[in-house]
Amino acid sequence: MFVSTKGLSMKYPQSSVVSAQAPNQNCLEKYTTQNFKLNALLFNLPQRNLLMKNQQRRRADTQMVRDTRDSRQKKRKHKVVSSDSISPMSFEDLAEFALRPAPIDVTIRCTITRDRRGMAKGLYPTYCLHMEREDGKRVFLMAARKRKKCKTSNYLFSTDPTNLSRGTNCYLGKLRSNVLGTKFIFYDGGENPDKSPVTDCESVRQELAAICYESNVLGFKGPRKMTVIIPRMLDNNERVPIQPKYDLEALLSRRSNDLTDKLVTLVNKYPSWSEQTQSYVLNFHGRVTKASVKNFQLIHPDDDDYLVMQCGRVTKDVFSMDYSYPMCALQAFSIALSAFDVKLACE
Repeated sequence: MFVSTKGLSMKYPQSSVVSAQAPNQNCLEKYTTQNFKLNALLFNLPQRNLLMKNQQRRRADTQMVRDTRDSRQKKRKHKVVSSDSISPMSFEDLAEFALRPAPIDVTIRCTITRDRRGMAKGLYPTYCLHMEREDGKRVFLMAARKRKKCKTSNYLFSTDPTNLSRGTNCYLGKLRSNVLGTKFIFYDGGENPDKSPVTDCESVRQELAAICYESNVLGFKGPRKMTVIIPRMLDNNERVPIQPKYDLEALLSRRSNDLTDKLVTLVNKYPSWSEQTQSYVLNFHGRVTKASVKNFQLIHPDDDDYLVMQCGRVTKDVFSMDYSYPMCALQAFSIALSAFDVKLACE
């Protein structure tokens, strides 16, 4: 809430204006008792000092309001770090950058492009993620594609857009959903303990994100409700490893059992209803230009002002995606693709 500074300066009636010259004693003796009391009030030093202190206090209050307003406006602006300091320059750096959380107090701006050319890509498109640079150029980060012949939605992520398959050094992980499309889990490129015995605990795959969409079984129209669960970051800027060997150790099970000390839970910011457009609206600060049910913003339930991630449509096959600490590019990209996927129980 901004407080207007208009009208905070005091205006005094003409009878209360203090003259800069001291009154002549001979002149005061000629005044009547009533005029003497009036002049004594006007030129009384304690009253004059109090008046000056009130003026100084009002000026200080006005400046404080202006400083608060400017500070809030600065907080709303996205901070973009120079691309030279955070951009990966090789495929090895891409894999490291994909898992690196955004710097604190920095918003990393990205663009998602969808390639649906060809018969197969019409149903199984390829998505490419680029980071936007300050000079207008873009840096490729990773790509993902929906797998064929899977019972549920399954996306593979890679730092090589021409080789989206497992078993390569470019493989980053996969995003898998349930049948209804209401729950998604993102795994990194580690080993699946259910398919092969794993002797080394460090090689077990990690769960980096869990995305839940509230079911809409009654068919009510309205914005989606989503909850995102990610591992917490430690003081050394390392992520808490969530490597479940059993279902009870998974992200969703931990949240269901209130074992959330190692987790961060995010929710989508609920839009407001606009009577003018007769639709639900969110302020994307110019980053989203097309209305879509896929548009969303993620916040922490205890801090509505801190925007952790936002994603929305720009054109038919182009989307903007911005993320902040403690999220990394791989987590944000997987969350965005979960929003793009078909949801039988949410539409």
